[in-house]
Amino acid sequence: MVKTKKLFFSVCWPFLLISAFLSINIHAFSALSREKITIKDSLNRQVEVRVPAQRIICLQPELLRILVALDEGERVLAVDRFPVRYDHLAKIIFPEVSKLPVVSVTGEDANLEKIMELNPDLVLVSPSELNLTQNLSRKLNCPVISLSSSGRIDRLLEEIEILARLTGKEQRGEELKNFLVAGLESLKQKLNRPGLKKPRVYLSFWGSLLRSPVNYQPVELAGGLNLTSQIKPIHQGSDTAVLKLETLLSWNPDLILVHGLYPPEERKITVQQILTDPGLQYLKAVQEKKVFYTFGFWYWWDPALVLVECYYLAWLFHPEEMSGVDLMVEGEKSFKKFYGQEGLFKALCDRIKAHEWFKK
Repeated sequence: MVKTKKLFFSVCWPFLLISAFLSINIHAFSALSREKITIKDSLNRQVEVRVPAQRIICLQPELLRILVALDEGERVLAVDRFPVRYDHLAKIIFPEVSKLPVVSVTGEDANLEKIMELNPDLVLVSPSELNLTQNLSRKLNCPVISLSSSGRIDRLLEEIEILARLTGKEQRGEELKNFLVAGLESLKQKLNRPGLKKPRVYLSFWGSLLRSPVNYQPVELAGGLNLTSQIKPIHQGSDTAVLKLETLLSWNPDLILVHGLYPPEERKITVQQILTDPGLQYLKAVQEKKVFYTFGFWYWWDPALVLVECYYLAWLFHPEEMSGVDLMVEGEKSFKKFYGQEGLFKALCDRIKAHEWFKK
């Protein structure tokens, strides 16, 4: 019996070593056999990546949603805490997110040991976390790409194209881009009336009256003017401006939009609070009760929601031009195109109680 065992190991041992060697090196061989491309990210860095990426760690929720829309959610190995803990939309469009490891908690931190264990061939981060981007780029042996739309449709379209290239889903990416462009062109035609007056709009986002996005293109595409566009963001890679109350009062907006992409119990500032605040009664928007919720972006955009919001804001700003538009129908159409299922937009509206917004 002992001789039989020795004979077995003497014969099989070389094959076991070869098998182990192949197993260890198969990922490296696969990476070397793939095409290398160069991506210019949102921090203007040139980053080389082998495509298609197979093992992705995504620490930027907007990019996670685009990956899901590209049917590539299964390539995501880990995420940051936001989509698991706070993002109610992510759980609707990608329930599997709750099972993924969380390797970043505060936005500027990351569990480097855990990331290295997962052996990614691509890490995606947000330019608003500049230190995180720099630290991971120095310490990891894989490309780190920093991307966000920063409130601009052209950048969102570029993001879709970049992620489609990174995952080898160019055809699907082109399909999604064409859908967005066609929807926006249709909206443009609806608002194509000479002399259409553009309301002066202030956006109150991220749980504060005085925090507002510098870039928020849906306002312009819906036929309005974003007053905060004249202010600089707080730092590079961010789209946030922080105002003084005196600035808001001096602007005296025609209309105020309040960030509503939260369930009511999580909203730190509400339409009713603004309408009843004694210090804001001077404002035209308050006097005329033109203070409304909008979806907004929370840790950047959802690509399916962008088009819906453009239509919704146009409906608020120019109701006559949008009188024949059913916002629920438009929302369902957009979400089905991006995520392939019926009822997703309704599920989001149920969760954040958005149905009431459409009754104005």
